[in-house]
Amino acid sequence: MIQNKTTQLIFQSFFCAFGIIGLISSLGIFDMTWRWDFYIHFTNLSNYLCIGIMFAELVQTARKKENSYVSTLPLLKFISCLGILLTFLVFNILLAGEPTRNPALNFKINSVLLHIVLPIMYIADWILFYEHKNVKWNWPIISAIFPLAYAIFVFLHAWAYKFDATIPNYTKTGSFISSTLSFLANNVLKFIGVAKNFCFVVSAETFISSREALILINLSIGKSVPSATPVKSKCFFALYAIHIIP
Repeated sequence: MIQNKTTQLIFQSFFCAFGIIGLISSLGIFDMTWRWDFYIHFTNLSNYLCIGIMFAELVQTARKKENSYVSTLPLLKFISCLGILLTFLVFNILLAGEPTRNPALNFKINSVLLHIVLPIMYIADWILFYEHKNVKWNWPIISAIFPLAYAIFVFLHAWAYKFDATIPNYTKTGSFISSTLSFLANNVLKFIGVAKNFCFVVSAETFISSREALILINLSIGKSVPSATPVKSKCFFALYAIHIIP
């Protein structure tokens, strides 16, 4: 891991610069319009959270007097890593190649920044500059609350609008309520599954033994493990509970 202050400052500065551009683009400014529905999209919310945390990182790094790991809001950083990873995976696996989607949209500046560049940079920041041994065993469980809270928010938002499918989105090409609600309903299990597997993968290098991590990874991809395999960590049982919950 990298403790060099100058390297951290350069990386964080680039992320914040790209983040500002991404934030502006998410509001429709580059398309000469106003995306009044920006607040309902998980892509935007997860990126806004990451941009805010990265600015806090930049300030903390600029103020410190010696080389050290980044230590800004570690739990919130972990939670936001899950959110931005979901943004990256859901878009690139489920959305980018949809038959009904115009491929040209994938190359717009907001799509490239918010779905690819910023997620990769943010997760790289966690991997390169944070001290992972300080991660607590229950952080992956807490992190799963973010995407689940978003799912609840989407349904409550639709309820507040009385599930009125006649309200158009900002482009007037579809329903403001139905598009997000339908996508979430059709992919909620995949959405939760990605969150669960992220917990398994992160746990492998942070707070359980390599043997226990291997068991969890095998479970996450559907492989069986010997029933007599010994485990000791209480974290293992917490993560296993996440795996068996439907």
